[in-house]
Amino acid sequence: MLKYSLVGYDGSPTSQRAVRFALELAQATGGRVRVVSVLQVTEGSADTCALMMTDQGGSRCSRLLEEVKLLVPNSAALIDAEVVRGSPGDILLEQVRRHNVDHVVIGHTERGALARWLLGSVSGEVLERAHVPVTVVR
Repeated sequence: MLKYSLVGYDGSPTSQRAVRFALELAQATGGRVRVVSVLQVTEGSADTCALMMTDQGGSRCSRLLEEVKLLVPNSAALIDAEVVRGSPGDILLEQVRRHNVDHVVIGHTERGALARWLLGSVSGEVLERAHVPVTVVR
C-alpha cells in the first residue's frame, strides 16, 4: 500500500493535476503527500541569484502550502510542503531517499524532441532513476 507520495510542484496545470491525484489517493488509502517545489537557477545575473538566495523560504513555503490546499478541499492535514533550491530531478530523487517516500507522482508536459534535448525532462529523469513506483500525470 502506498503511504507517502511525493509530488514535484511548479504551479503548472499538469503539476496541479498531479497534486490532485496524489491527494485523492492519500485520502482513499490513509496516506500522506509531500509536495516539493524546486527553485532552479538556469541562467541569470548575479542579482537574480542574490534575490533567490535572500528569499524567505518560510514565506514561499507557506504560499505553496496555501496554493496546494486550494486544489483539494479538506486535505491540509495530509500535506507536507517544502521549497528547495537545486536541480529538480536530483532534488526529487533525494527527497525519496531522505523522507522514505514510497511513490512519486509527477506532471508531464509534452515538448518536442529539440526542447527535451536542450532542456531535459524532469519526468524522464525521475522515471529512469527512481527506485519506487512513479505515476506520470498528463
